[in-house]
Amino acid sequence: MKKSIVALFIVVILTGSVHAQEIGVRFGDIVGNNVAVDAVFGSHGYRVHADVSFGDGVGVEALLDLVVRPLKGEAFHFYLGAGGFTWLGDPFRLGFSGELGLEYRFNSVPIAIGLDWRPALRLIDETKFIADRFGFNVRFVF
Repeated sequence: MKKSIVALFIVVILTGSVHAQEIGVRFGDIVGNNVAVDAVFGSHGYRVHADVSFGDGVGVEALLDLVVRPLKGEAFHFYLGAGGFTWLGDPFRLGFSGELGLEYRFNSVPIAIGLDWRPALRLIDETKFIADRFGFNVRFVF
């Protein structure tokens, strides 16, 4: 019951303060697959970056990122974050991911592109550190 109340509280806070949404595709290693639906929900310098991939199983990854804009008005920014992932397939996998990325938002069209690195620590199936997870994101900005 406590977990449900905490989850509901987090959803209400994030929903009330969301100011931008993006949805698109991510190419690269996404918890066992190579292509995923990529979505970003941002709020005041922080954002939730989530991916869902389909293939021999379903991979789900959700990260909380801190967005850093070194120069006001510039289209480039970088982000740093961490979160969890799961692989719903055979075998089942569960672990934590980090994220470091660079993104560019076009001013003339509502599109954002980005490159990121997501090292991961797999805890269930086998304990393993994975450092070679890179991706390319293309998202439509609402």
